[in-house]
Amino acid sequence: MPDHDDIQRPTDGRDDAAAPVDGVRSRPADEPAATGPDVTPSFSAQFRAAVQNAGIARVAPGETPSGRALLGAVGGVRGLAESVLPGFAFLVVYAITKELVPSVVIPVVVGLVFVVLRLVQRQSLTMSFAGIAGVVVSAALALFTGRAETNFIPGIVINSVWLVGLLVTLAIRWPLIGVVVGFLLPPDEDGSHVDWRADPAKRRVLTVATWIWVGLFALRLAVEVPLYLTAQIELLAAVKLVLGVPLYAAVLWVTWLLVRTVFVRREDPAAV
Repeated sequence: MPDHDDIQRPTDGRDDAAAPVDGVRSRPADEPAATGPDVTPSFSAQFRAAVQNAGIARVAPGETPSGRALLGAVGGVRGLAESVLPGFAFLVVYAITKELVPSVVIPVVVGLVFVVLRLVQRQSLTMSFAGIAGVVVSAALALFTGRAETNFIPGIVINSVWLVGLLVTLAIRWPLIGVVVGFLLPPDEDGSHVDWRADPAKRRVLTVATWIWVGLFALRLAVEVPLYLTAQIELLAAVKLVLGVPLYAAVLWVTWLLVRTVFVRREDPAAV
């Protein structure tokens, strides 16, 4: 997943009062002042910040997706390597040795190398730590059980949680992609981010987009769970690579295109 701290964001021509001074960002005129040093951001603010750091935020609603934006959404070249290489290392080592210990330890070493590189270059470690944590947990489970297929349990659990979560948002008629896109748009006059719910076309498209993400996680589980249960280790490792970043990128691209059909480009004069 992308680490957005590594990507330079273009300036948008706002007043210099909003520009950082000696590393401290000044408050713009239209930004509410904090009430004290221990002010805790609201859930809405925290969720909006999380959404803006998600892959879908690489292309704002209504803007044209591009290959560069897609690469940024998967973390750039380094993020792509951090996501793929540990799993690829497991596949190669296990295919050659059929030994559990080197197959799960070497991916951990690969992940640690990326963490060290980021430390040396003083880059954000958030996504690297998240990635290495997953690799370490998977390796620990496999070593504890003595079964190589156990290495894939965390991924199966994560996909299951996402699938259930998405289905819940659809059941309550708040499709997750709609909620995410709403927080990428400027708020309404009352400060809300749900005006898309009042537009049948937008609501329909955002519901379809959410169903597509349901399909992604359902497909992963439908393919990976039987391979896990039958302990087809090499095939499971290979399938996980294919259904990982490549499928994520494809679904993200389709989501961008769908959302663009019902949102006007920001720079379109007709939208003003």
